Amino acid sequence: MHISFLLHNAYGIGGTIRTTFTLARTLAEQHDVEIVSVFRHRDVPKFGAPEGVRMSHLVDLRRESPGYEGAAAEHAAPASVFPRGDTRYRQYSGLTDRRIAQHLGTLDADVVVGTRPGLNVHISRQARCGPVRVGQEHLALESHGYRLRREIAHRYGLLDAVTTVTEADARDYRTRLGLPGVRIEAIPNGVPEPAGPPADGGARWIVAAGRLHRVKRYDLLIRAFAEVAAVRPEWRLRIYGAGDASGNEAAALRALADGLGLRERVLFMGAVDPMETEWPKNSIAAVTSERESFGMTIVEAMRSGVPVVSTDCPYGPAEIIHDGTDGRLVPPGDTAAFAQALLGLIDDDALRCRMGRAARESAARFDPAPIAERHVRLFTELAARGGRGSGSGLRGALYRSRSGVLDLAYALRDKAAGAIRGEGV
Repeated sequence: MHISFLLHNAYGIGGTIRTTFTLARTLAEQHDVEIVSVFRHRDVPKFGAPEGVRMSHLVDLRRESPGYEGAAAEHAAPASVFPRGDTRYRQYSGLTDRRIAQHLGTLDADVVVGTRPGLNVHISRQARCGPVRVGQEHLALESHGYRLRREIAHRYGLLDAVTTVTEADARDYRTRLGLPGVRIEAIPNGVPEPAGPPADGGARWIVAAGRLHRVKRYDLLIRAFAEVAAVRPEWRLRIYGAGDASGNEAAALRALADGLGLRERVLFMGAVDPMETEWPKNSIAAVTSERESFGMTIVEAMRSGVPVVSTDCPYGPAEIIHDGTDGRLVPPGDTAAFAQALLGLIDDDALRCRMGRAARESAARFDPAPIAERHVRLFTELAARGGRGSGSGLRGALYRSRSGVLDLAYALRDKAAGAIRGEGV
């Protein structure tokens, strides 16, 4: 089977890139797999090219490259196919519209897989007849803005399937979007088994990892840890992750830790990638997020034998952690409950080690091999029923008509908004 992934930028850093590389590398053990990156801004992928997978790109943004296209006039023109509701919209252009259309119009593959909403829309509108069309969703439907939800509700109708990373999110797509005939399947991300030995549970360290963003609620974690530190002063906390360009969140978190007298007890480690060698240095992992589309760090910690205390937030943690067996789930926003859950593991060495072993065993279900097998089964079943092609027949005409109305409505709204701002008048 020839499987082609369409990725925003395979040369950057991010969870979607990592998980796509893991899936592609695993599939390539038995199938013909390629990754087509819309953009290329460095010579070598930051994560390293996945073994056995062909790599190519559509737009060269390497300034020192003879093929540099970042200054092309066509690249300055706004995109008309890539949806405005996608947060990456401003990076796309008339040039990407044309290049993606050329690629999808000539692609000779059994399956084409998009990896973000904007690219899934391109596939639904521009892929030629033949390949099975699959749109991957790495973020929860609820995390998309209203405009993007409206756009994909109209555009995804010509896909063969949409895959989500949690069953809770799959239910949202099934019930809220109204996509009859489109297969909605929940398939979690694959996480490889760490190469080194697992944690032994003896280190007096709690660990958290992820970008320093308000949604992660590290402020709650630091306050909960202050309660822990008051009675268990030998324990410390490591927080891995980079802040945004402003640095405001990182500065606020450091100030909070200092104000609580935790300067020497809470260590901000910066971004470390991969985290594989860091997890086993700790005995408990903490996740205080308001929401998680999946929870990659939860699985990574568990695969290293580190039990996780997590908020029971939408959407992923409850589908990963079995509360009381391989980790703990606590109500979101409850600092006291989080502190007590941490202390429950801190004060019981046997329980902590037992949960660590259970976490490692439980997380084996996220090994890339069985996850890849689930994708292959889906692709095979879709191919057997026949791809929907470019939407021939009444159903395709209906969706194209609805999409045309949507395009016109958005164009008129954008023109009106521009007039109010004094643009183009």
